[in-house]
Parts: sequence; structure tokens; C-alpha cells
Amino acid sequence: MFYLLIILLQMKLIRHITDLNKAVNKEKDLGFVPTMGSLHKGHEFLIKKSKKFCKKTLVSIFVNPNQFNIKDDYINYPRDLDNDIKILKKLKVDFVYLPSIHQIYKTKLPKIVLKKSQKILCAKYRKGHFEGVLDVLNRFIKLISPKIMFMGEKDYQQYHLVREFISKKYRTRVYLCKTVRNSMGVALSSRNNLLNKEDLKTSGIIANDLFKLKLLIYKKNKLNNKNYKKSKELIKKTKINLIKKFNIKIEYLECRNLINLTTNLNNKTFKIFIAYYLNKVRLIDNF
Repeated sequence: MFYLLIILLQMKLIRHITDLNKAVNKEKDLGFVPTMGSLHKGHEFLIKKSKKFCKKTLVSIFVNPNQFNIKDDYINYPRDLDNDIKILKKLKVDFVYLPSIHQIYKTKLPKIVLKKSQKILCAKYRKGHFEGVLDVLNRFIKLISPKIMFMGEKDYQQYHLVREFISKKYRTRVYLCKTVRNSMGVALSSRNNLLNKEDLKTSGIIANDLFKLKLLIYKKNKLNNKNYKKSKELIKKTKINLIKKFNIKIEYLECRNLINLTTNLNNKTFKIFIAYYLNKVRLIDNF
């Protein structure tokens, strides 16, 4: 009981901007983990990294309506604040920020517009999504002024855009953390809560098939670094097989380098990016 009381005293729940300013105004070594709640082991990994590299850690929980291009997706997004608080207490997080929509958006800021070259992968299929992400993170950074913000590799395109955007405006460093997966190879995601056991098993098989595809592409490009045409054929064949085998809708399955996310793989590290629907649940991953 005494131990639990100490934890409660250590972690500050913040709901208002004035309280936020008082709590973090003098914090010069603050780590920031932005989340939409429904926390899992992937979030825990980000938080542990923040606690390792920074003296204090702030976690925000805010389901941002402006990054959902489908209203039902926003409404159905999994929420479990009570469990989230339990997890954060256990991790001994210093600050938890729980703002309202009005608090975050009461100030009007210039509209964020993506470049044509940035409208690829998820940006191509989710109109306004990344503009909403960049806008809300811009607002959070203005309020919090963290030393480091921690993001997961599963959302690599998001990290790529956020790092470019934030580094031009603030001193905040954007730190990339590896994707945490379950025993079947499925990337942990809050949306996994919307899947049944059979769906999760299917997602694991797809993940392992794509790990194998990446290895095959890597070997072929090592033999001939101008062999992207053959890599494209392999990707096309894999896409057809996955759709036929699992009866899923694939928005995109592409191979892009990690420097500028173009399809130029010549002597560059790369990832395979996928977005697909499994029983109406949209999943993304990269390998």
C-alpha cells in the first residue's frame, strides 16, 4: 500500500495547459512519448527508452480526430484509459497529459500541406492523415518543449515526415525505436485489439512471408544493385498471392529506401511497406 502511494505521488496526471506549464516549464531534460492510448508493449518500449535517455518522461494520451480520414475509424478506435493509467503507474512515468480536443485546437495555426513527393504510401490513401499528425505534434512540441520525442519504427513514414518537420522548427530530437512484435511476428498495434485470434494468426503469416520477401530482394540487389525491376516483379507476385491466399484488400505493397522513401534502391538500405485490410481493420507494417 505504501509503495503504491509513492507511485501515485510520483506520477502527475495533467488535464489543463496551465498545469502542464507549471509541471514542465523548467524541465530541460524531458522525454516525450505521444500516444493515442490503448497502450501495449510497443508503447512500453518507447517509454522505457525515454526513461533511459531522459531525466523525466511525459506521455500524452490523445485520440486526435484530425488524423482520421474516416469518421467511423475515429469512433471505433480502441480506448481503455483506466488500463492505460495502470500501465503508466507501473512504469513510473513522471507526467501524463490528458488534454481535451478544445485545449489542443483552441489556437488557430497555419495549415500544413504535404509536398507532392510526400504523398506516397499511407499519405496517398489517407487524405489529410499526416497533415493531422504533423499539426497535432507541432502543437504538442510548442507546449511541452521536450528534449527528445520517441516514435516507433512500425510507423516509419510518419517518423520520416515528423523528423523532417520538427527538426526545421524546434531543437527537439526525434528518436526512432524498433518495432516490437508478438511471438507470431505481428507488429504490436492498438488496432490489434479489433482482431480475433484467427486474424492475428493470418497477420503473423503475412508478416513472415514479407520478411522472406525482403531477404530475397536483398540477395538479388546484392548481386545486381540495378535489379529493382526484378524486385518489383517479386513484389507484384507476392501481392497477388497474398490477396488470393487470405482474401485481403491490399492498399499498397512497395519497396522504398530509408533515406528519402523513393523507389531507388541502389546501394541503399530499404524496407518493404504494406497497408492492408483484414476484416475491415486497416493494418500497416514494414520489414
